[in-house]
Amino acid sequence: MRLLLLVYSLLETINPIQAMKTRNLIFSALMFFLIFPLQAQVTEAEKKLKTLETDTLTGWKTGGIAGINLSQTSLTHWAAGGQSSVAANSLFSVFANYKSPENVWDNSLDVGYGLLQQGQHTGYLKTDDKIDFLSKYGRKAFKDFYYAALVNFKTQFSPGYNYPNDSVKISNFMAPAYLLGALGLNYQPNASFNAFLAPVTYKLTIVNNDTLSAAGEFGVEPGKKSKSEFGGYARFIYSKADFKGEFFKNVSFTTKLDLFSNYLKDPQNVDVSWETQIAMKVNDYIAVNFNTHLMYDADTKVDGGAAKVQFKEILGVGFLYKF
Repeated sequence: MRLLLLVYSLLETINPIQAMKTRNLIFSALMFFLIFPLQAQVTEAEKKLKTLETDTLTGWKTGGIAGINLSQTSLTHWAAGGQSSVAANSLFSVFANYKSPENVWDNSLDVGYGLLQQGQHTGYLKTDDKIDFLSKYGRKAFKDFYYAALVNFKTQFSPGYNYPNDSVKISNFMAPAYLLGALGLNYQPNASFNAFLAPVTYKLTIVNNDTLSAAGEFGVEPGKKSKSEFGGYARFIYSKADFKGEFFKNVSFTTKLDLFSNYLKDPQNVDVSWETQIAMKVNDYIAVNFNTHLMYDADTKVDGGAAKVQFKEILGVGFLYKF
């Protein structure tokens, strides 16, 4: 740079016209040496940004939440009546999802357990109990559609009773358990909505308990410990945690609807499972959780031997850790 300026000064002294031409040449050289590196930096930055965007859209994505809600009520000589109680509900949910331009593989495990100790009852009453594992693989078909296969397994941890009678079991680990395998088409237009339609579905109901099996509970033939069904299955999921409004910015919402119809027997009796979870963060570790679960299965008898709509609701404030 100094050499160019020195040449310009000498030429201006000797020949002003030639100096003007040289000045224009120097100006062009300066612009070249200044703009070219800047343009190269911008181009490189664009490449890095595109690479970063591609990396965030492909590969593995993992995470989950773990939480516990606690509540306690103590009454001593309380004239208005009531019962003392201690309750705890826990949840653990993890996922591991893989995505590439041609493949999608989603895996999730949801676990929940709750206990209640109330009044003079010496033991604990169960308020929640579930194990739910799902794995779904998809191969891109066209646009937002994927050829997909799904496997889902559900059961519980411990015995269930028809309280206040806690001497006769009405359920247990692997009694019932449900194993479902399905082949179909998955529609995923965005990160929030997912629809899976499977015209080919196999459902296995397991009742691995002699007493419950002998009574023919959960639709198995008396004395049998399993029942096979072949039918159609549909699963719809909507999940969103990035709401724009100020009031909803700390709110996450997920709802899942599962439908199954047995082609071979009473296809009009559609099994329904509809779960909804709403969580609102108070701070990094405290959250308000609201969960509902609506179920209907014509093969599951309750309240004296009739199939009815089952509904569970859990509202709690407690510790929540997201990872």
